[in-house]
Amino acid sequence: MRWAIRMLLAGMLLWGGGLAFSQIVAAEGGAEEWGYDGEQGPAYWGQLSPDYATCATGREQSPIDIPAWAPVNQPDLQFVYQSTPLTIVNNGHTVKVAYGEGSFMTLEGKQYKLLQFHFHAPSEHTWQGQYFPIEAHFVHQSDDGEYAVVGVFIREGAENTAYQSVWDHLPPNPGDPQTIEGVSVNAMELLPADTSYYRYDGSFTTPPCTEGVKWVVMATPVEMSTEQIAAFQAIYDHNNRPVQPLNARTFYLGGAPQTLPQTGRAPAPAGWWLVSIGVFLLGAGLIIRRRALV
Repeated sequence: MRWAIRMLLAGMLLWGGGLAFSQIVAAEGGAEEWGYDGEQGPAYWGQLSPDYATCATGREQSPIDIPAWAPVNQPDLQFVYQSTPLTIVNNGHTVKVAYGEGSFMTLEGKQYKLLQFHFHAPSEHTWQGQYFPIEAHFVHQSDDGEYAVVGVFIREGAENTAYQSVWDHLPPNPGDPQTIEGVSVNAMELLPADTSYYRYDGSFTTPPCTEGVKWVVMATPVEMSTEQIAAFQAIYDHNNRPVQPLNARTFYLGGAPQTLPQTGRAPAPAGWWLVSIGVFLLGAGLIIRRRALV
């Protein structure tokens, strides 16, 4: 009897220890690999870890398609970006540039520090269903922990000398971050001259797909040469999450959410539908009664 009790207690301890360990692993999120293809691709992110559940269940996910009716905000954002030494890494999902202290933007009266920028090819957001060869994401965070991301479409055109200092040092393979001696970059030079923008609320476009991100997508793309685009695509040419449903969201104009536009003729009030049904039923009743009397 004592042997059976001991075995039962040992089993319970092992089960409890295993459960606790699994919870620790899930909380740290260190064991779950994700990618852009196959069973690790975007369609499966929500199943790879409990930490990634929002990728499947979230209602405000990014990226999205920017429709024709989306309002364009005037260039009222305040960018205060300083030059920073070029610290660059290929992290296995993208090429990322870490940004030094002291650079920020002001969005809707709040400051967000620039943390890093990285790239996706092709673009993650689309404009009226159109993809661009590359999209740059400038990731910011406020002192209270909120995130804001600026997206910049990159289209084929003239050579972009502002990006060339980054492009000269694109790491072809995943590895550790490298600080390039004597090379700096200023994110202000990487934005379009016209900083009019679309504004909506969304999420990170990679696991854990955290929501509550303020998205700013520049309305005007920047250009890169065919050779520059090809140089990045030689490293990553499919590291973009598909567009997500807009659901009940809308876009912001001047910091205020905008209602969806009405298309076509306005719908008839509910009262008119009831009156119409009543008239139809009354007419049908009179016809039936008349036929019965004949």
